[in-house]
Amino acid sequence: MQLALTFLILAVTIILFMSSKVRADLVAVMALLAMVITGILEPSEALSGFSNNVVIMIAGLFIVGAGILRTGLAQMAGNLLLRWSAESESKLFFLLLFIVGFVGAFMSNTGIVALMLPVVISIAVSMNSSPSKYLIPLSYVGSLSGLLTLIASPPILIVSQVLGENGYNRLGFFQITPIGLIALVIGIFYLFFTKNTLLPDIKKRGGEGERYDFSPKQLAVDYQLGGNLYTVEVSKESSMIGKKLGDMEIPANYHVFILKIERKTKEGINIFPITYQEMAGPNSMIKEHDILLIEGSEHQVIKFADDYSLLIGTGSSGADDLVSKQLGMAEVLLTPNSSFINKTIEAIGFREKYNLNVIGINRKGEYVLREKSKLRLRFGDALLVQGDWDEIDLLSREAKDVVVVGKPKEYAGKASATGKAPIAGGIMLLMVLLMVFEVFAPFISVLIGAVLMVVTGCLRNMEDAYESMNWESIVLIAAMLPMAIALEKTGGMVLLSEGIIELIGGFGPIGVLAALYLLTMIFGQFISNTATAVLFAPIAFNAALSMDANPYTFLIAIGVAANMAFATPVASPTNAMVMTAGGYKFFDFVKIGVPLQIIMFIVMMFVIPILFPF
Repeated sequence: MQLALTFLILAVTIILFMSSKVRADLVAVMALLAMVITGILEPSEALSGFSNNVVIMIAGLFIVGAGILRTGLAQMAGNLLLRWSAESESKLFFLLLFIVGFVGAFMSNTGIVALMLPVVISIAVSMNSSPSKYLIPLSYVGSLSGLLTLIASPPILIVSQVLGENGYNRLGFFQITPIGLIALVIGIFYLFFTKNTLLPDIKKRGGEGERYDFSPKQLAVDYQLGGNLYTVEVSKESSMIGKKLGDMEIPANYHVFILKIERKTKEGINIFPITYQEMAGPNSMIKEHDILLIEGSEHQVIKFADDYSLLIGTGSSGADDLVSKQLGMAEVLLTPNSSFINKTIEAIGFREKYNLNVIGINRKGEYVLREKSKLRLRFGDALLVQGDWDEIDLLSREAKDVVVVGKPKEYAGKASATGKAPIAGGIMLLMVLLMVFEVFAPFISVLIGAVLMVVTGCLRNMEDAYESMNWESIVLIAAMLPMAIALEKTGGMVLLSEGIIELIGGFGPIGVLAALYLLTMIFGQFISNTATAVLFAPIAFNAALSMDANPYTFLIAIGVAANMAFATPVASPTNAMVMTAGGYKFFDFVKIGVPLQIIMFIVMMFVIPILFPF
């Protein structure tokens, strides 16, 4: 009874995956609940996927990938690849995939795909190309790279372990490499020739066109801030020293606005002077040698500087002076029912209420920078605000009056991580070395990298770390892992495998080899390749002994087939990772993955017996 229920739940799950009408992670959770409700799985077994090392490692890798992206390391790597490929899409495609294949030979395919994901997206955006043309190839080549060395994928380690446990020599580090090289070359060329016909184009599918860039740099250009921002230094003769800005009524008297105060301080435990920045507010106290960022016309700034004995900096300032780790800016829109409509910024008390400066108003494409405090606001107006990133985040929660557009949290993270690309690169290298030399378990090495990304400031805080995770992928993988337990408990896997051997045994070793390869490959599309290898490796070993054949031939076939995880988004963690990022649907994997699997099956039925004879 439970065996029939298991296959029924699996069939319904596959159908729902293929329909794409229900989110993949929800389908996986519903399948998990069905297994528990019907008594097939114990609650502890159902939850085992959420504590699985692979799931923990994937979560950590999302954080590491976010650090690589936020620090600009991904952009730097992308620019380097673009230079090497002379901005040729074809050269870039080959170069990118061969690099992934080479690096993937010495670390997990999940690790290499997670690390390269932000790089690939960055490159695609730079070339005005669709990331969907690169992300499935990235995942597939990551899987194929698992066949290049002993440590590159769990299935190869598992078959090597089965050999050792049964008195045979374990596989050597590069013993599988010839098969991996053949698979990698075939896979890359197949993907190159099919990427424009079988892979979707997210731009065509989405129909959204190019998204507008709401970055601080773009906003500064739109609002033409470059000619209206100046820096001045407070000299020791200045009458501003020791006074609060609110007491001097500078905007009313000079029509200039002080936006930011920058000073060097040794306060606290700092041994050396550090640069401290704060948003200028009514209670800000001015000190000697403070650097003030001022908005206003040139002649107004000169008059203000002369009256207060200030030293004007050379040239005008731009967006870089408005954005830092502490401070940033964003554009906000008034809602239809906003209480700000028909009021002036001065009457609203915007600066006092939100601790943010309004440095510009966009009214139907006309940008107002001067005397804006007395302008009555209208529905449809956009305000350019500047101040502490945390204050901008608080403003984004004021849904009644304003809506913050763009992604201020993302820009805050990038500003915070500016200049830390070498640190992110060092953390990534450390993580890879720890994995290659197996200093710790792989997931521990990844968690070390993830923690270091936060501690060193490559990510702004833990909130940024949590937001960087693709929870859909994590839940999907965690919920599908217990499926292998259900199949093993109910005897479903043994029933199918023994039936195949009984039916195909008359065709000799090659027939059984082909059947086991196909069965492993098919089941590997719906449960993890690691679980598939664990279940099929002992069966293949016993089948080889019963036929007086070479166990290496059969077990290597199992390891290879388990890595051919191409036909579904749940076939491997890497497929699940790129599914959301690439905007793919279930049939996108079927369309390009099934032909590749057929090609690989035909090739491997010749290659494996030649390199490892029966």
